[in-house]
Amino acid sequence: MIKQPSPPLTLLSMLLLLFVLAGCSEQSTEHKTIRLAHALNTAHPVHLGMVRMAKLADEYSKGTLEIKIFPNQQLGSEREALELLQIGSIGMTKVSSAALENFVPELRVYSLPYLFGSQEQTLKVLNGEIGKELLLAGEDYWMRGLTYYDAGKRSFYTKDKPILTPDDLQGLKIRVMESQMSMNMVREMNGSPTPISFGELYTALQQGVVDGAENNPPSYLTSRHYEVAKYYSLDEHLMLPDILLIGTEVWDDLTEQEQEWVQAAADSSARYQRQLWAEAELEALKTVEESGVEIIYPDKQPFIDATAALFEKYKATEPDFYNLIKRIQEAQK
Repeated sequence: MIKQPSPPLTLLSMLLLLFVLAGCSEQSTEHKTIRLAHALNTAHPVHLGMVRMAKLADEYSKGTLEIKIFPNQQLGSEREALELLQIGSIGMTKVSSAALENFVPELRVYSLPYLFGSQEQTLKVLNGEIGKELLLAGEDYWMRGLTYYDAGKRSFYTKDKPILTPDDLQGLKIRVMESQMSMNMVREMNGSPTPISFGELYTALQQGVVDGAENNPPSYLTSRHYEVAKYYSLDEHLMLPDILLIGTEVWDDLTEQEQEWVQAAADSSARYQRQLWAEAELEALKTVEESGVEIIYPDKQPFIDATAALFEKYKATEPDFYNLIKRIQEAQK
């Protein structure tokens, strides 16, 4: 018996086959890579926090969502990383809130000296309504804040003499971030603010381009600035948080599930990083002191008094900004 050939597929059966194949395609998950650039070295607690975030994102997504980290200014300074984020050349970055004030005006508030009273009060603000509101303030500028990393308290370190009072800053060139608020602060304390890239600061200190700088203990240690600036005065004038950002275009390209993975990984990494930070601060102070650094504990009140006028000047000139300051102060009570 001659076997008859199978009948050709009908139009209906062909459409059914295509539908099945399309459904299989939709269920497969596309691998996505987000590039994260920052300026810190790989020993820094904030970098280690971001490494934790990348690991968690990989675990949550079962390997389909990769966060690739480029530390040590490999892709540029903090300002350059922000510009790359805005145009979509990188997907994420971590910067000091001070670097953001030129992009997101509301974030200037974190650069006001002695804004926060304690670590507990700082976390109360950052983890509360105001902190979340300010994380999203950059969305109009193509950047969305995911979380805050602890960057400790910033204090002055100098080459030739210790800083005991604001008057000791008279005539000294002090490196500051590219922040108008930081420059105003140093001027109020009688110093001469000098914006320099963090990556260039060691050489600038070594060659006498600046007389000193200001930063937190772990950064002072890991940058090796203690080798050329042996006086560290713990006036603790700023408690600037670091902010982890994602480009809004990248965020919007993620599925709702992927957004949840990224946010959960970021939140978990921030809690982990705070633990590392507390340990790193103690270890940094111990290490630099053992290396010959003179650690000074000045009376903070003269520094507070010297900068108090910075708050009140906004009452008449920028009432909305002044109200934000007052909300933060009230939220700490």
